[in-house]
Parts: sequence; structure tokens; C-alpha cells
Amino acid sequence: MTKAPTTIASFLLFCSTFLLPVSAAPSAATLHPAPKATGTPIITDAARRAMYLAAFEQNVALTYVQANLTTTGLPLTVFREALLGYYSLQRRGSVSTDKHVLTVIDFSRSSRMKRLWVIDLQRQQLLFNTLVAHGKNTGEEFAEKFSNVEGSEMSSLGFYRTGRTYQGKHGLSLKLHGLDPNYNTNAHDRSIVVHGAEYVSEAFVQQHGRLGRSQGCPALPTELSSEIIKVIKGGSAIYIHGPAAASYNSNWLQLDGALLGFARSKGMPVS
Repeated sequence: MTKAPTTIASFLLFCSTFLLPVSAAPSAATLHPAPKATGTPIITDAARRAMYLAAFEQNVALTYVQANLTTTGLPLTVFREALLGYYSLQRRGSVSTDKHVLTVIDFSRSSRMKRLWVIDLQRQQLLFNTLVAHGKNTGEEFAEKFSNVEGSEMSSLGFYRTGRTYQGKHGLSLKLHGLDPNYNTNAHDRSIVVHGAEYVSEAFVQQHGRLGRSQGCPALPTELSSEIIKVIKGGSAIYIHGPAAASYNSNWLQLDGALLGFARSKGMPVS
């Protein structure tokens, strides 16, 4: 697919913003633990940090273009947040290093729109882009309120690790493990899973002016749910983004931890 010159130019500008000058032979990064509340490392070697940052930002922009995400409605800023968390999670061993798929859900968008993306980061390919439901107490057309409380029937924001599959009342379903304290860590106990549902369809939107809603689960169209579940099961990462008013703030979005995870995944020198 050919991109318009203005689109390419904007991404070159984005990349150049972060391509900072670095020394030819940076010294080893010195890591100091952040305050105990976060445990996030800090890279104190400026040259090496700049090298990591330049490579990371270039990878974000190029993957965004190569996967044709520019025309799907996924904001570049949300994709970048998802990658920050993805590499932070990999560094900590919280998601599989063998699963190169990343699922992004943007609940700041109308439920009438396709707001779920499954991306193969290794091949820089968009695998799926489809509708996804939010919880019935989270909002009508738009997702507005979120909860980690059992019985709330609300969606939960943040990063998840996919677990095992099982056959439930909605057919093939996928267990989720919340990785964000205060945001989604009760997901397993709340039975928050990925499953298919008939109320997740274009026909439902046309009839009701919005998508149907779940009991907090990210429900998918029935014709795609099994295929998506088979691709993302077994330890891959999911990032559920919300509107600005939700005030989501996660330690997984700390830059230095993500840069270290990214550098290791690309075979860059990390001390």
C-alpha cells in the first residue's frame, strides 16, 4: 500500500525528533534501582540511553507504518504506550519472550468503531482489527468508568498476560491475568476472559447505535473470536487503553525499563 508523501514525511519528522546524537562507543549502562515503590531501573549512562531511545522510537514509527496502522484509527501515542509496556513486561519475564504478538484495545474510541488490534511485532504485520465490547457498567457507546472490583461488571484498564483456553458457555474462551496493581489484578478471580458474543457485530451497532456490552470481558465477534484466541493465547501481552479522564498511570510505562527490555530483545549490549 503506497503512503502519501505527507504521511511519510510526518513519520520521518517523528523519528528525527528522537534520533539523538550518540557516541560511537558508549560505555556500559549503569543501573540504579528506582525507589522501592517501583523497582524500575534507571540508565545513568547518557550516551547508551540515547542509543536505546533512538532505536526504540525508530522501531515504534517504522512498525506503525509497516503494519499499516496509520489508516486503522490506532493512535501512534497509544501504540507507543503499548510497546513501552510490552518491552517492560518482557524484561521482567511477565509475558512470554516467544510470543511476538501484541494486542491493543483502545477504549477511548466509540464502541461503534473497530478498537482492537492484534499485531505481529516480529513481522510488522497487522493480523486483526475488529470490534470489541466493554462492560455494561463501564458505559453506553463510550467506555467511561473502570473497576478492578469483583461484581462491578466494568472493564479494567492496563496490561494483561493471556493464559490458557477452555470451552465455556461462549465456546472457546481465553483466561486473562491482570498485571497492573489497582487496575486489573482481580481479572482472574472476576472471570474476565476473551470470548465471542453475538452482541459484538455490525448488525447490533446498526440496530442499537452502539455495540452490545459484556460483564467486563473484552468480548469479540463470534466469527473471529476462536481465530484470535488461538493466535494470542499462551503468554502474550494485551494492553487496554482508556480515555484520559480514567487517569491510568502504570509502572509498566516507565521508559528506562522499557528501553532495557527493548535493547535485550534486539541483541543490543546491555550491562
